[in-house]
Amino acid sequence: MHPYLAVPATVALVWRAYSRNSLTPAGLVVAALTAIVHAIHPWSVFFALLVVFFLAGTAVTKVKHNVKARLTLSSSGSSGGENQRTHIQVLANSAVASALILLHHRQLLARDKSRTASEACWPYGEDLLVIGIISAHSNYAAVAADTFSSELGILSKSHPRLLTSWEFRRVPPGTNGGITVWGTLAGFLGASTIALTSVLLLPFCPVGLTSRTGKLFGDNQPGLEGGSGWGLREKAAWIMAVSVWGGLGSLLDSALGGWFQASVVDARSGKIIEGNGGNKVRMLGLPQLKLSSSIQVPLTSSHTKQKGNSSRRVESGIGFLDNNGVNITMALTMSVGGMVAAAYVWDLPLNTIFN
Repeated sequence: MHPYLAVPATVALVWRAYSRNSLTPAGLVVAALTAIVHAIHPWSVFFALLVVFFLAGTAVTKVKHNVKARLTLSSSGSSGGENQRTHIQVLANSAVASALILLHHRQLLARDKSRTASEACWPYGEDLLVIGIISAHSNYAAVAADTFSSELGILSKSHPRLLTSWEFRRVPPGTNGGITVWGTLAGFLGASTIALTSVLLLPFCPVGLTSRTGKLFGDNQPGLEGGSGWGLREKAAWIMAVSVWGGLGSLLDSALGGWFQASVVDARSGKIIEGNGGNKVRMLGLPQLKLSSSIQVPLTSSHTKQKGNSSRRVESGIGFLDNNGVNITMALTMSVGGMVAAAYVWDLPLNTIFN
């Protein structure tokens, strides 16, 4: 990405986060470093995806604030869920993509030293790392999906259903692993924003006798016809594949949260308690954790005297991971899974990732 675009864009992103108080000081530093990593890659698409993630993330924090004030609690006892995002949260959402971007940049520089990396196009059926990077941005799609889900979820009167329970039971709003029809559709809609952004900005190798930066590619055939060019059909298939994969990423995020992240309920109000900074919620005075079998409504004083006078109980999840662990596990799984799937479809050996 050209410096005259990357520098002001990076400064603008960091300033927006600072002026809106959406990141902690350490979070601002890590966000700036993440933006730099995305910007130094010669292809602008990865920085653009980061911008989509950042704008959607800050927007959803604002949109969700009023919603969470009614539906969830902060672990500190106040309403409205979590506030500023920390450096750990920034890393959990971007570390996998950043590492793959640095690796891909190095490979571009080493492949053809007769041309600059910005002149390189992406042939159909090659370069699994690009698949891995876009797949790692599935969690960016999940964040974009969260924006739509928050707004559409307000219109839905139905309770979420726990994706990881055999009976698909009802759970309080905000439960990890709880999904609704609106939220699921929003997940795929959010993923399509990533797909459309990528198809507009990725440097696909074109079809036919075409010139790029003054050089001829030759009579390149479409990828679906045995060539390495990206025509309309190949790009349409790309949009469909990325949209579906990103939507599955948001479902995987829900599944991981439902299984491995403990959802803690305030027994007095029946609301989900969210940990600050994506951390685990502490259980106060609860000698033994026990999963609830059904949704709980606000409890009476006789109920809150059980379990050692604890005001908190676990609704679902074993508590092995916090929200940050779920995010980075999802990104890594979708990235590796995307490269494995592409290697199978394109009949490529996986070791080409490191070549």
